Amino acid sequence: MTAETLVRKGRKFDQVLDGAQAVFLRDGFEGASVDDIAREAGVSKATLYSYFPDKRLLFMEVASAQCRRQADEATVAMDSSLPPRAVLRQVAERFLAFITSEMGQRIFRICVAEADRFPDLGRQFYQSGPMTMRRALVDYLHTAQARGEIAAEDLDLAADQFAEMCKADLWPKLVFGVQTSFSEAEIARIVDGAIETFMARYGA
Repeated sequence: MTAETLVRKGRKFDQVLDGAQAVFLRDGFEGASVDDIAREAGVSKATLYSYFPDKRLLFMEVASAQCRRQADEATVAMDSSLPPRAVLRQVAERFLAFITSEMGQRIFRICVAEADRFPDLGRQFYQSGPMTMRRALVDYLHTAQARGEIAAEDLDLAADQFAEMCKADLWPKLVFGVQTSFSEAEIARIVDGAIETFMARYGA
């Protein structure tokens, strides 16, 4: 039985999610109590349990909802009629805005911390956000290639390489706590470098 089949939607579903998000980000997965989540959400424990049979499912839904929101916003902003440099910039800026945000960092750290105990947390996180954005970028690259703007034998690999280049320098610093926030200039440096490197390799 999947997580989706266990979660029941209802009138106070979003209210529960908002409360849970606030508590998970404040206390982490292990430190978050069902009592605190119910209090923050303004619902009874019975109501909370009627939507989510256990805390793991609740956290998965919170993390996935955030990833879906970011992926949806990035996909909507992606204008397939624009040239590659413009679209790649849109993708890179949306991607980095999320992974460098407090929300993005906390969700990632909680997923990593709970990976051994709940391996499906990471899979759910990946499939709901990064994979959605990857598919959208690959679809765009197909369109750009058909217009003669991109030349690549493996567009899936090209999309993955671009995502990795967007994390250059920033991601290791985030993961190891060396730096937790970045200036517009620092992010622009990485984005510009990723676009120029990508186009040097795949620009037609």
